[in-house]
Amino acid sequence: MEEGFCNRRDGPYRVLEFYSGIGGMRYSIMRAGVSATMIEAFDINDKANDVYEYNFGHRPYQGNIQSLTAADLDRYEADVWLLSPPCQPYTRQGLQKDSGDARASSFLKILEHMPHLLRPPFMLFVENVVGFEISDTHKQMIEILMKTGFVAQEFILNPLQFGVPYSRPRYFCLAKRRPLSFQNPCFNNQLLRSPSPLLGPDDRLMDENVVQSCEPIENFLEVKPSSTQSESAESDLFHSSTVPGMVCTAMETKAEENGFGFGSLSQYTVPLDLIERWGSAMDIVYPDSKRCCCFTKSYYRYVKGTGSLLATVQPEKKGKFTPLKDQGLRYFTPREVANLHSLPETFQFPQQIGLKQRYALLGNTREPTAVTVRYNKSVWKALKKGQIRAGTKTNAVSLHLTILGSTLNDTKARLPQSSTAPRIA
Repeated sequence: MEEGFCNRRDGPYRVLEFYSGIGGMRYSIMRAGVSATMIEAFDINDKANDVYEYNFGHRPYQGNIQSLTAADLDRYEADVWLLSPPCQPYTRQGLQKDSGDARASSFLKILEHMPHLLRPPFMLFVENVVGFEISDTHKQMIEILMKTGFVAQEFILNPLQFGVPYSRPRYFCLAKRRPLSFQNPCFNNQLLRSPSPLLGPDDRLMDENVVQSCEPIENFLEVKPSSTQSESAESDLFHSSTVPGMVCTAMETKAEENGFGFGSLSQYTVPLDLIERWGSAMDIVYPDSKRCCCFTKSYYRYVKGTGSLLATVQPEKKGKFTPLKDQGLRYFTPREVANLHSLPETFQFPQQIGLKQRYALLGNTREPTAVTVRYNKSVWKALKKGQIRAGTKTNAVSLHLTILGSTLNDTKARLPQSSTAPRIA
């Protein structure tokens, strides 16, 4: 059993993780405390698999999953499938080819196998970008789920709804195969934009209160700003000519220890020529801000539309009348992006993964790791009822999977006990 997974009397759920990336879904289950064993992970990206193997000691299956047959999938005898198929066919910035995009083929192939499985999963979890819910692929998915005896609940959720200062709405689908059911069946087959149905009637999150309680960005930074810093270039911790030696050295040492060290901190400073050219298109945030934009896989390669930039020198009055060149603009470091994605402190990159590759892999991180639950009063009631596992942070998918699993407590005898299925070579 994997470290961090809790025990169940009748054994752990057997889980397949499709499109595993750097392990976001796996971390979600570990955070939720769901009793589970990862039978296999699948991803075709060599660099992502390097990172996954570095952190979990297991390398995902790297072949084309379109080559898997229904019989292959049956042999795993999995209870749960986690799927985060490629989002490019459905993004607003892409060509929007939908199911006609070659990158949608593998997911469609998996769906086509569903009616032919002798041992289908009991639960599915699907994540994708906003836009997937209006796609032809989504239509096919729902039709197949209904035909094969599943009930589904669908959501579009944003980390901001859970107190995290990160705007990245994502589509989520939870599906269970009958006779399993949701605790709030009245929300079946609906697209919801609130997490409230995931909780009991007395513990529903009030979205407006949670958004107001977002943590400031400084809580996710590697260097916490000092309240006594002057509003001058001397307070910019990322300009090599003014960095206090002890602070800079301490941060670099810590970064090296957790696998995120990558050269001089000055490389995160936004060049002046980029500020002069693209300043009007930049999204600038401050340590006390409670919202930043989504980091894409092109972050650090481009400054326009790829994610927020941090002003390390905060002016007396924020706004367009304060020259950007005087605000000490820098990129968020990979560790900080990982923090906003709720990846644990133990998560590391192997040294052979370059800086731009790290940003790209984080930008493609499955959204489950982007949404964390901040334990304020509105969530504590759910904690006391055992719906959320106590801890410092738990992401939204952890919340979903915990409740998904808790619904099975009175039906767990229906889950067949089986021997470990062989890994497909």
